[in-house]
Amino acid sequence: MATLTFHGVGIKAISACVPPDVVYNKDLGYLIPEEEIEKTIHNIGIEQRRIAASDVTASDLCYKAALQLMADNDIEPGSIDVLLFMSQTADYRIPATSCLLQHRLGLPRETLCFDISLGCSGYLFALSTAYAYASMPGVNRVLLLDGETFSKIVNRRDKVDWPLYGDAGTATLVEKGDFGDSTFMFYTDGSGENVLKIEAGMRHPITPESCVEREQEEGNIRSDLEVFMDGMDVFNFAISKVPKSIKQLLKVTDKTIDDVDYLVFHQANRFMMDFFVKKLKADPSRVPFCINKYGNTSSASVPLTISSELVGKLDGRSTVVLSAFGAGLSWAAAMLDMNDCKVSPVIDY
Repeated sequence: MATLTFHGVGIKAISACVPPDVVYNKDLGYLIPEEEIEKTIHNIGIEQRRIAASDVTASDLCYKAALQLMADNDIEPGSIDVLLFMSQTADYRIPATSCLLQHRLGLPRETLCFDISLGCSGYLFALSTAYAYASMPGVNRVLLLDGETFSKIVNRRDKVDWPLYGDAGTATLVEKGDFGDSTFMFYTDGSGENVLKIEAGMRHPITPESCVEREQEEGNIRSDLEVFMDGMDVFNFAISKVPKSIKQLLKVTDKTIDDVDYLVFHQANRFMMDFFVKKLKADPSRVPFCINKYGNTSSASVPLTISSELVGKLDGRSTVVLSAFGAGLSWAAAMLDMNDCKVSPVIDY
């Protein structure tokens, strides 16, 4: 378990952008028997999702989110010292998408840029990296862009995964300022590599066969280039690890759940999140949800939830806990000291 604590840096602003195209899970009769659709929607808590057009990428959504953040907070491009791009759906394998975004946003050539790739827990890992850079002399502002277009790597005839995933891009500005301690705790278990995976890649080189759609377990259709998820294993992993990690965070920071103003979870499954709330004995009114509107947007879901549900609610000082988990297996929790964080409403691309 890695524990990192930062002082004097924090989140100054957050924004998010989603595609305009809405897909409703009630229309999945071609994939799920009509008599099971309402039950499925109730269990996962997802009524609709935003799906990117074929020519729109995660970086496009992040670009628009970044422009909104910069406009709402009078941020000059030249004041950004570091640009991080967190995604598993980058524009290209080479070059790094962060480099493309540096040019597109008009940031200085002196800007430090690189990509980070991780699963649904990725925002917290990337956010701690942003905090680390912002803590260094000579670095004042870090722009973290986190976006995913999982609709491009999920088969639309995969009845396990297709009802879950939506697309989004987010921007988070981290800088020096009047911030107290913020603590991050991280966990990894690589023995769970097969629980959530895309098989084709470097270990198993892509061939024409990789593109062939095949019927898999329980009639699901996918190719080796598309996501496989063992839903029950992910569920069991999450309910066993997530509450414990937050309890450990509370212990390390010498706080109770009542000291937390907002508890923001990765938006994976509503039933699962309701379980977390009960297990932690948290006040449900302090746990924002947006999964019903946007689905599971992978690593972008935590900042998307803040942009969707906490506009105007992070003025002044507040204590916010973030929790995320996903492929790897990988999970993390963070206790953030927030001070006048400007949250922009979600915009359409």
